[in-house]
Amino acid sequence: MTPPKELKSFKPRKSPAAKPRAKTTRKPAVKKKSATFPWKPVIIGALLILLSPFYYGYVVNFFSSSWQWVKNIGKNPHYRTYKSFGIDIPMRYKIHGIDVSYAQGKIDWPKVRAMEEDSVRIKFAFMKATEGLLTVDPYFKRNWREAAKNGIRCGAYHFFRPYKSGLWQARFFLQNVNIESGDLPPVVDIERLDNVKPEVMRKELHEFLKHVESKLHVKPVIYTGLSFYKDYLEGDFEDYPLWIAHYNKPQLKAGKNTNWWFWQHSETAHINGINHTVDFDAFKGDSIQFEQFLIR
Repeated sequence: MTPPKELKSFKPRKSPAAKPRAKTTRKPAVKKKSATFPWKPVIIGALLILLSPFYYGYVVNFFSSSWQWVKNIGKNPHYRTYKSFGIDIPMRYKIHGIDVSYAQGKIDWPKVRAMEEDSVRIKFAFMKATEGLLTVDPYFKRNWREAAKNGIRCGAYHFFRPYKSGLWQARFFLQNVNIESGDLPPVVDIERLDNVKPEVMRKELHEFLKHVESKLHVKPVIYTGLSFYKDYLEGDFEDYPLWIAHYNKPQLKAGKNTNWWFWQHSETAHINGINHTVDFDAFKGDSIQFEQFLIR
């Protein structure tokens, strides 16, 4: 057997050395900017609005009105508080006024005329002129002149004393008051008996009314309290228009057939230009009836 040929030793082929890879500097990836909302101008604008007096006033008024609405739940919707006047006012009536005397002192009538809240403003004023047989209100002449000068319809009243002559009181009143076209009718204020019998008071009051009516050709208005009217006047003076005092009530319960035209519903009103509380009044009718009520 022939011996196998000796195998040549196998030498692996060396592969050519790999060249080292050249180092490369990688640029950092640039992040794409996303669209952002301009919060800063919006925040600044919101702050300017919130801090502005106009917005603040709007917010305050809104919450004030809401709170007033909450407070008025369950109350008479026709009788609400008027903050500037400081009283509740019956909202059924559109013509409002006041009555004044020396007790209110010197009045700034332009301020009275300019005052207004929610369409309520002073359109007429009754002012005390005389009392009894000798007393003239020290502020009457000024009030009569200045109120009319500022466009307020004026009326004068006499404080009646039942123990004195009604005729002579009427003469004294007319001597001190010059009532003209466009004024309210004259008023006689009767509130007490002055220790005389009711029939004596009624007799003298009739004398006063008849004399004034004969001179001015207009029926005077009788001012009195509701209880005094029911106790001593009801049924005897039905031909005369009435001005009745009855305070802090949503409506005047004087009876459907009572000939009342003015209602003094508060005695504690606050009026710009007057440094003392004031009686506040409402006229029963509308603007046309008010004009018809004036002296022509």
